[in-house]
Amino acid sequence: MLDQLNYLATGFEHALTLHHVLLMAGGVLLGILVGVLPGLGAPNGVTLLLPLTFTMDPVSAIILLSSMYWGALFGGSTTSILFNIPGEPSSVATTFDGYPMARNGRAPEALATAFLSAGFGAMAGVVVVTLIANAIADFALKFGPPEFFAVYLLTFCSYLVSGGSPLKTLASLLVGLILATVGMDTVSGEIRLTYGSDTLVSGISFLAAVVGLFGIGELLVTIEEGLQFNGLKARMSWGVVWDAAKKMPAHAVTLVRSTIVGCWMGITPGGPTAASFMSYGLAKRFSKRRANFGKGEPDGIVAPEAADHSAGVSALLPMLALGVPGSATAAVMMGGLMIWGLQPGPMLFIERPEFVWGLISSMYVANIVAVVLVLATIPLFSSILRAPFAVVGPLIIVICLIGAYTISGKMSDVYIALAFGVLGYVFKKLDYPIAPLILAMVLGDKTEDAFRQSMLLSDGALGVFFANGLVATITTAALLLLAWGLVGRLFTRRALPAAG
Repeated sequence: MLDQLNYLATGFEHALTLHHVLLMAGGVLLGILVGVLPGLGAPNGVTLLLPLTFTMDPVSAIILLSSMYWGALFGGSTTSILFNIPGEPSSVATTFDGYPMARNGRAPEALATAFLSAGFGAMAGVVVVTLIANAIADFALKFGPPEFFAVYLLTFCSYLVSGGSPLKTLASLLVGLILATVGMDTVSGEIRLTYGSDTLVSGISFLAAVVGLFGIGELLVTIEEGLQFNGLKARMSWGVVWDAAKKMPAHAVTLVRSTIVGCWMGITPGGPTAASFMSYGLAKRFSKRRANFGKGEPDGIVAPEAADHSAGVSALLPMLALGVPGSATAAVMMGGLMIWGLQPGPMLFIERPEFVWGLISSMYVANIVAVVLVLATIPLFSSILRAPFAVVGPLIIVICLIGAYTISGKMSDVYIALAFGVLGYVFKKLDYPIAPLILAMVLGDKTEDAFRQSMLLSDGALGVFFANGLVATITTAALLLLAWGLVGRLFTRRALPAAG
């Protein structure tokens, strides 16, 4: 522990130089811009910035890229709350209560709550990384296909029992799982559900689908409702931020639980998107104000934001210690490490401690910088709400389509976004939840691969999911959560006739 503190102090000497602080501020501002542009996202933003770092010192380069990552995570919440358009896939769950809260005339409060929760989650994630950086390798090496499948199963169960119509939730979930199977099967190499289209061989672009479902779909609904953003008014002041900060202790349980889930999902790695969905589902399940979720419940913002950012920070740890990226952005950063001549893995902590601990130290500073800068930009983004829809509407559609095209430079992604826009409109009109569909698209292929690999390892025996204490604990937790939800629903149905 003393050695870690010494390394951390040395890291702060690197991170707190004027040069690196300016890099953090610039990276965060670029990240916020990337985060608020639908379809671009942190992975693509970091990819675009990566060539500029080839001539930089590796410590400076990783500080710039990681700061852009933090900024993108913060920026993704802005459009989620103001326009119901997630700037990041991991910001999807924030739309469920963030946008309704903004529609109720509480946009500044929603933004302040989101950013304060995100800052807490990010800082907690950095503390976890600091404390367990040297021990994580032994833990993460225990994860194989059965453990990963159990984690994904737990994620599905936590959302499936979170409320709403179970049949509609299940239907949405199954649609997402079907869409996740489109393209090449990574286990057998077979081409599935492409119907002869070369475009679909690589699968359906998740980011294009999200842009369509939330951006274009919401735009179609708004047009039908009369070409206006109903109820969206915002006047930002630092007093609102202070009021939101004073209310945060009331959300302490949700904040801590979501941060723990985020750190766990980032390290294992399950990823920020899965962590935000799981935390939202758990928050809704255990809340006394469950009926308010989806209508502007603050806990519905606190949970995904804290989980998203703690997972985003924690995802860098398995990348550094094992060479196993915990997120798409971490994978891009790992490619940068190898280009800079660094080999991710346990030896990196021994051979280049100044690099590892310089990065960890910069996380403390960069996340504080990110919170300050993103709070300072709230008035700018809130002012967009005062613009007439005739101006904002076309701007949104242009940004969405440009964002869809930017994903891989293919017109096919634009067509996918348009198709999912229609699907999103239909789902909204029929009152089918979109979140389970998104969740299944994110985790569907990973869940299938993990299950099939587990079956190959065990010759088809389901007992592999109870083969050791770790996988048995996760699987049991998933089944108990599912059973709890079913029993709770049964009691609710019995109570209603009794009350009548």
